[in-house]
Amino acid sequence: MIEWRLRPEDVARIRFAFSPLMELVFSTVALRAPGEHSLHLPWVRATRPSVADLDLTEVFALAPVRGFIADFISFTPTEPQPDIVSELDKIRRTDAQRVLTDIAEEVPNMPAAVAERIRADPEAAIIRIVDVLRAYWDLALAQHWPRIRRLLEADVLWRSQRLATGGLQALFDDLHETVTLDGDRLLVAEPFDWTGELSGSGLTLVPYAMGWPWVRTMTGRVKPGFPHARYQPMIAYPVRGIATLWETTPPPPPDALAALIGRTRASILTTLAEPATTTALARRMRLTPGAISQHLSVLNASGLVSRTRVAGTVLYRRTPRGDVLTE
Repeated sequence: MIEWRLRPEDVARIRFAFSPLMELVFSTVALRAPGEHSLHLPWVRATRPSVADLDLTEVFALAPVRGFIADFISFTPTEPQPDIVSELDKIRRTDAQRVLTDIAEEVPNMPAAVAERIRADPEAAIIRIVDVLRAYWDLALAQHWPRIRRLLEADVLWRSQRLATGGLQALFDDLHETVTLDGDRLLVAEPFDWTGELSGSGLTLVPYAMGWPWVRTMTGRVKPGFPHARYQPMIAYPVRGIATLWETTPPPPPDALAALIGRTRASILTTLAEPATTTALARRMRLTPGAISQHLSVLNASGLVSRTRVAGTVLYRRTPRGDVLTE
């Protein structure tokens, strides 16, 4: 069990962030264990042939299907919305001793031949790992990142509103079944024990898609040989709406609703069970963004949807009145 003790200054420093690198690393786990990540089966089937020629031996060893993943390839994001280039650059700048420490502490059971190759020349290993991760990204996830990012944006909007209206308790109540807020203690059920304070450093919450259904934590503890913790405390959790990630068509609207407001607007309203952008709606419904925008304007004027700007992106969501119509 992990237990953080929260101070008032920690509460003020809770923030959200995305991590394309985390999606990338956890996708390699889903690729090898689709039975444990069944929602990603459509992606697995489409991706395996595309990456068959890549040598992912070292990446697979650093990110085993079970157990811990090396911190230096799955660290807490330092920006709200980093891109894959900046996160891979952070790996490229990793100190060689940090790599060796992570291997010894986080993945001690990696294949001996792989571990020996990395230990023999960690600087060269870092370059190889970054290069193969970039190639894997281009083949496996780059085309899907806009779709994943829209889910992440919708999740942050939802949870920000939960925090604003219900406080910390509402934020953590449905984050994940393994996460519990008990007074000033934040508990995460993990297969190891650690207790400590956030000490004013705050906590980063990272929604992710490819790691579903598991939660990943980073305690922020200081490792032997290093004077400071390199990574901020983090909880990475499965994003809301994950079941819709690989859907190709939206669900049909109720006939009564279609008769009332028109089938296209009814379909938009039904699809907005989770917040979405104009572009995302256009792609799912196979309409032009301009047509979707016109329908959204009418629905917004009627009080059936609302719009919110999150990190430069406009998200539409159903209002309580819209929810009633779709029930």
